[in-house]
Amino acid sequence: MEYFLLLLSFAVILAGALLFTNAIEWLGHKLNLGEGAVGSILAAVGTAMPETLIPIVAIIGGVSGSDEVAVGAIVGAPFLLATVAMALVGVSALAYIKRRPQGKHLEVHVETLDRDLVFFMIFFSFALLIGILDTPHGIEIAGGIICLLAYFYYVYRTIRSSGDVAESHEMDPLIMDRRADKEGGPPNTIMIIQLLLGLFAMVGGAHLFVHELLTVAESLGVAAIILSLILAPLATELPEKANSFFWVRDGKDALALGNITGAMVFQSTIPVAVGMIFIDWSLDRFAIISMVLGLAGGAVAYWSLRRAGQFNIPSIVIWGLLYLAFLAYVVFFG
Repeated sequence: MEYFLLLLSFAVILAGALLFTNAIEWLGHKLNLGEGAVGSILAAVGTAMPETLIPIVAIIGGVSGSDEVAVGAIVGAPFLLATVAMALVGVSALAYIKRRPQGKHLEVHVETLDRDLVFFMIFFSFALLIGILDTPHGIEIAGGIICLLAYFYYVYRTIRSSGDVAESHEMDPLIMDRRADKEGGPPNTIMIIQLLLGLFAMVGGAHLFVHELLTVAESLGVAAIILSLILAPLATELPEKANSFFWVRDGKDALALGNITGAMVFQSTIPVAVGMIFIDWSLDRFAIISMVLGLAGGAVAYWSLRRAGQFNIPSIVIWGLLYLAFLAYVVFFG
């Protein structure tokens, strides 16, 4: 039964994420935000929300072992985004190279991409350093506050320089009002109701996920952090990045990459801040290794996407190998 409930929690989280993301995308459309802001802030935060709620619910729940689930979910998401998500989007770009108007070359909002990757590298490294050092909790709280302020500054800078208004972005109808005119958009009331329903579904699914994950970990005799490092990001983060695969296929690189790199910034600041402030931010060897490999993936992304300006086979292979290296470590030393 616990395995069935674990799968059910995934389904509830993803259903809520579908409602939430669809509504928040319409919100960005109505606010006339640029492509950089839509990709790196609204789309990224919307799709990262399920993964973010898991550690928050785990911390609030206060169940024995829930701190391990929280830490695994917090550091596992950026690691997966900087490795597997990048690799899969790269494969999509190369697979549809003839369909893409610009071919292998990436057409991105350079300032936004620079800011995303630099913010991620700085603050994920900061979180790793605080987690390795035996620091008093007061310093951890101060670090969490720094991460929160940094993300608010990032949002401000991204909106200020987000590029042209994303008029070319093809909008799907609002799920709860598919008959609404696409030009005028759905009524604001229905849009907000759908957004809240999606949020409540994700919270409920996250609560069920944390409880059943601890049960499954106990039955398998493995540490909860191992399962949360692998299962939580794969089940909640990766499916929500599917829109990046379609955007990069159609040549909408600013949206596709912003969805991933913006989520990397969000996940390396807001959930990390929650962890530093509310729990003991002491990282075990699995969390440390996943963060080191995630930073390596971010460095490869900066070299490939920003410097070379394209997805290439060596980068895709390295991203894949970084993730497989972590899985191999878990299998042989977990």
